[in-house]
Amino acid sequence: MSRCVVLFVAGPAVALILSVGQANDRKADAGFVSLFNGKDLTGWKVYPEGTGNWKVEDGAIVGSGPASHLFSERGDYQNFHFRIEAKINDGGNSGQYFRAQFGKGFPAGYEAQINATHKDKIRTGSLYPAFNRKLSEEDRRKILVLEPLHKPDEWFTQEVIADGNHIIILVNGKKTVDFIDTNNTYTKGHFAIQQHDPGSVVRVRKIEVKELPPSK
Repeated sequence: MSRCVVLFVAGPAVALILSVGQANDRKADAGFVSLFNGKDLTGWKVYPEGTGNWKVEDGAIVGSGPASHLFSERGDYQNFHFRIEAKINDGGNSGQYFRAQFGKGFPAGYEAQINATHKDKIRTGSLYPAFNRKLSEEDRRKILVLEPLHKPDEWFTQEVIADGNHIIILVNGKKTVDFIDTNNTYTKGHFAIQQHDPGSVVRVRKIEVKELPPSK
């Protein structure tokens, strides 16, 4: 008899826990819009057309081959919470660009680094300092991560919150950068994923954005 009572009580309790968890997930995702459909590269482009080896495989965007950048079609993103789930191969190098300018080579724009073991010592979670070659050593310390926060070929989440000149980066929920760019170097642009060099293979299976109110 007691066994039946336990089953009767536990069932609704488990259901309640699941419903609360699902509600919390929906609340956490409120306002986010997916920029990748999991099937093809709709909504994305390269410069010039046909450059780079980009494809969708097993529900993820895969970048390999020569250096190339995959840009969002839209190029007017200003303030936002931009997050991806990605992984990079051993010795690989990539980047999560934001407010990037559509063009050849390594684009003008901000870059949240993706790198676990590449010879470049600047690791995932960094705001790559190329946006300002004259940064002071104090400011460089604020934006650089020199220790790996994930293993190669391991999925991780990297988030960028850009609100005016205030830039925050998080890796797996841990804040790595909290920086004010007093030069207001880039105010709007594209999102982009970087394929850095022929030895790199980057995979991205989730790309989402929540747009924030424009700067005054």
